[in-house]
Amino acid sequence: MTTQAIMVAAPRSGGGKTTLTLALLAAFGRRGLRVGAVKTGPDYIDPAFHAAITGRPGLNLDSWCMPSNLLHRVMQAACQDVDILVVESAMGLFDGLSLSDGQRGAPSDIAAFFGIPVLLVLDMSGQGQSVGPVAKGFAQWSPHVQVNGVVLNRVASARHERLGREAVMAADLPVYGALMRQGGQTLPERHLGLVQAREHGDLPGWLADLADKAERELDLDGILAAARPIRTQPVEYGAAGLLPPPGQRIAVADDAAFSFLYGHLALFWRQAGAELVPFSPLADERPDPSCTACWLPGGYPELHAEQLAAAETFRTGLAQFAQTRPVHGECGGFMVLGQVLEDAQGAHHRMAGLLGHSTSFARRKLNLGYREATLVKDGVLGARGAHLRGHEFHYATVVDGGADAPLASLRSGIGEELGFCGGQRGFVSGSFFHVLATVPE
Repeated sequence: MTTQAIMVAAPRSGGGKTTLTLALLAAFGRRGLRVGAVKTGPDYIDPAFHAAITGRPGLNLDSWCMPSNLLHRVMQAACQDVDILVVESAMGLFDGLSLSDGQRGAPSDIAAFFGIPVLLVLDMSGQGQSVGPVAKGFAQWSPHVQVNGVVLNRVASARHERLGREAVMAADLPVYGALMRQGGQTLPERHLGLVQAREHGDLPGWLADLADKAERELDLDGILAAARPIRTQPVEYGAAGLLPPPGQRIAVADDAAFSFLYGHLALFWRQAGAELVPFSPLADERPDPSCTACWLPGGYPELHAEQLAAAETFRTGLAQFAQTRPVHGECGGFMVLGQVLEDAQGAHHRMAGLLGHSTSFARRKLNLGYREATLVKDGVLGARGAHLRGHEFHYATVVDGGADAPLASLRSGIGEELGFCGGQRGFVSGSFFHVLATVPE
């Protein structure tokens, strides 16, 4: 069966995209369909929820970070053995950088690139018939993006639903259901987004309730009929843009403090022949000494700083590993490689001490945006002068930069020079920068 796809999008963040996406995945899976999901943009939390439902890697598609061949390669992986693929957009449907369409990092780029029809979720909080003009404007904004229908969200009553439904239908768009405002359906959040899927005690029960809600309140048959076959093309195995595995056997920190490893990196590293060996710093585990590299992903070390500081076996084992083999930390992993981490209450906690910087979550400043990194010298991420694309998203700040050599120079998504980032010393490197892809020569 050819994979059918539909994109769940909205005019803005916080409009209900994740709730609708999870409801569709749960309900379609209950019907016996093989479900898959992918997230546009560089978000790493929502794909973990997708993976929890589908049993498949959580994957990302990003039109600014990824060259076209890599987009096709990720999409092929997302569609393998899948009947219906739900693509969850980031931000608003047309939100992205102020660059040319197709390269902006906007969800609309992905919809146009693969010919994916859009299911627009409209939050009716505080409005009635005004959802009609909003729907019509989104449907007519771009000839390359097809809005196939609407789901109304946070609807207060039958009368409220009727007002919204009539207005959207007057805009010549079908309405595929209305999710009624209801307590107990909201996922908890924290400073980087939703609380992680692995931290929910009864996620299966919550998803079952969500599937029930979808069956009651959505036209699931209509949504399936609105989906269309994916427009993709074969790509050779070594597609441009892939970050090579950092080693043949990679020790990967994996627990509530270290969970932001992109699914496409892990998947393609394994396909390239690498083995990923998980370990838990929070459980005071050391990286497996038989590994040839160690990767500390981002996550929430600021919430577990006291426990990490007490993990003597982890710190000692990591230091021994780093004497002879590469250790790289991204964002939260970079924080743990430093000297000290100051938590939200101002308490200072000793970290691994393999790099000279110290960070603080008490002195917060939002850093968010696309980044292109140019490596300063040869290292685990590539050769000197290599260009990588990814993003930063953190509130922690560097309060003492230390004396290590920088890892890379940074530019913003629109080419602004941002200076040097990160640090490297011996076999150890790290920065707040999350890498998604390499820039082809």
